[in-house]
Amino acid sequence: MRRSKAFLAALLLFFCIFPLGNGKYTASAADGKYYVGGMTAGFLLGAGGAEVIETSEVTAEDGVHAPARDAGIKAGDCICAADGVKISNIQDLNNALSRSGGKEIKLIVRRSGATAEISIVPVKEKKSGKYKIGVLIRDTLSGIGTVTYIEQKTGKFGALGHKIADENSTPLQISDPKVYLCSVIGVKKGARGKAGELKGLFLNDKPIARAEKIADTGLFGTFEKDYDFSESELVEIAPIAKATIGKAFIYSTVNGIKPCKFEIAIAKVDAENRDNKNFVIKITDENLIEQTGGIVQGMSGSPIIQNGKLIGAVTHVFLNDPTRGYGIGIEKMLGE
Repeated sequence: MRRSKAFLAALLLFFCIFPLGNGKYTASAADGKYYVGGMTAGFLLGAGGAEVIETSEVTAEDGVHAPARDAGIKAGDCICAADGVKISNIQDLNNALSRSGGKEIKLIVRRSGATAEISIVPVKEKKSGKYKIGVLIRDTLSGIGTVTYIEQKTGKFGALGHKIADENSTPLQISDPKVYLCSVIGVKKGARGKAGELKGLFLNDKPIARAEKIADTGLFGTFEKDYDFSESELVEIAPIAKATIGKAFIYSTVNGIKPCKFEIAIAKVDAENRDNKNFVIKITDENLIEQTGGIVQGMSGSPIIQNGKLIGAVTHVFLNDPTRGYGIGIEKMLGE
């Protein structure tokens, strides 16, 4: 899964989840039971500062300057503090530059997990009269993906099934994370050599969960206690060792907000795979293929059910055949 544009995707809607759960989770719920996910969620993650998208020039009264570039700041850097004051968002950085009055300030910049102090002199832009350093920045990252499971007793959830990284494959920091219900409003079909994607709309009047951790096996956190699980199927889990080649199902959402069930075939089981590619799966549901072309971006996290047990989640698509892809074993995700 990638960020905003690249984060997007999921599946189709054929026949809906049967309501086997008994509603909202409680502290007295039985151990070992998990609500099947499949709902598409919008993830809004703080960048942990002001992340530099690119450097630029600033036109001042005395000419054109590039303060950030000249100071060694690069795209992908994250500005975390200015003169000892924490920078959490774009407004914090603008305030720090305004306070400088054009005098040198010291920025704490994070790059590839390490931090460094960089001295820089803001320049007063001729047109706006504001002090700038010549950067295009963002402070939040967003996209959509699929929730895999929610533990009945605790409300703990797992989603995506793979690490979240930017387009340069740099792992992301997590800050002030929010998870919203997302409505799928369109699908770009996958084709040989080109991945498809879901188009989603955040329903962000209220978060449905709190994201607490990013790991190599996905995004993890806790659902809000008032989330309604009355139409969610309740299952037990099974380890990779119990998975077999043959018929299985995935749950996902490719239209609106309601997850539905689609038939697949497990073509290969590899419990020892270190890249979390424990299954090779093939979409066999003709309705899903008609709607999406197969696996599309955003299906990441779609739960895989075999013999009534949760065994894993969809993670990747084969670019040369969008009806095929990889899945991760559920114990790998639960280990987080």
